[in-house]
Amino acid sequence: MRIITGTAKGCRLKAPKGWDTRPTADRVKESLFNILGQRVWERKVLDLFAGTGNLGLEALSRGAAHGVFVDKATVPVLRENALHTKLMDRAEILKGDVFSALAGFAGEKRNFDLVFCDPPYHRGLWEKALQRMDDAGLLARGGILVVEHGADENDVPSLKNLVRVRNERYGHTTQLSFFLCREDAGGDGR
Repeated sequence: MRIITGTAKGCRLKAPKGWDTRPTADRVKESLFNILGQRVWERKVLDLFAGTGNLGLEALSRGAAHGVFVDKATVPVLRENALHTKLMDRAEILKGDVFSALAGFAGEKRNFDLVFCDPPYHRGLWEKALQRMDDAGLLARGGILVVEHGADENDVPSLKNLVRVRNERYGHTTQLSFFLCREDAGGDGR
């Protein structure tokens, strides 16, 4: 697992010892960032279920302005990877439950331009996180939410403000779903 391009190109990322982590495969990550293209530059990024920080650190390496990383178990490795890639000055690492963090961001009226959500597969976590993001209005207008989920997990919950605009399948195990704010969504346009 490495940073593919940008200021930290080639830096290898550490994974937590003894943890059964499932970091995004390099080929899936490369495809994801090819799809995003320049939409990473100067963006506020949120990396949910961040694990090693693989996706958020890649975004920072490619020019994202700031990254918030949320994970309840991997903070020491996240911090080490952010320091090793020399991206710590633009990284905010939070230890805790993703759903509590989302509620806190909503209370602070924070929003994000690019959100990565990569929870463990087959636990209903991506659907729950997607619903919370939709309810809280945390995705900025023009922002993109990318969810990595199992290839057999296709039940998108009913959403008011977000709509899936693209879905890519990678082999027999992984899908990426891309969500945007609905043009007709009410509210203040956060």
